[in-house]
Amino acid sequence: MSVAFTKEGDSEAFAADLPDRPISTHPNLVTPEGLDQIETELAAARAAYASAQSAGGAADGDRTAMARATRDLRYWSARRATAQLMTRDPAKTVVQFGDRVTFEREDGRVQTFRIVGEDEADPAKGSVSYVAPIARALLGKAVGDVSPAPGGEIEITAID
Repeated sequence: MSVAFTKEGDSEAFAADLPDRPISTHPNLVTPEGLDQIETELAAARAAYASAQSAGGAADGDRTAMARATRDLRYWSARRATAQLMTRDPAKTVVQFGDRVTFEREDGRVQTFRIVGEDEADPAKGSVSYVAPIARALLGKAVGDVSPAPGGEIEITAID
């Protein structure tokens, strides 16, 4: 079979044309740990880019690696440029960005989440983005407050 009728090489060209990672339209609020995470990711993206470049770049080397490194470098550079470091105001007794909040749901379940920036949010590890519906239900509330939230009302039991 002639090479003209196969798709070999097409997958490499397709992979090299990766779309940009979407960047949120919300302000890029970060905790100190979130800023460290962005710095780490940016350093890793720079290293991956340098490695892909030294391997020959898009002309001779792995075009997929170069495309991925370039995409990640653009994303993390943009996130670093727009990062707004947020610190907690110790005078306030309401839920703020960066707080760990424990609440009880109507069904008796008790949950704890830390409210963080979008890039550092990981619900499986106990953190949610400040733009998540549950975070919006908690922000500005105090211990003992009841708030409507997805899945029913919640009562704040602790703020750390």
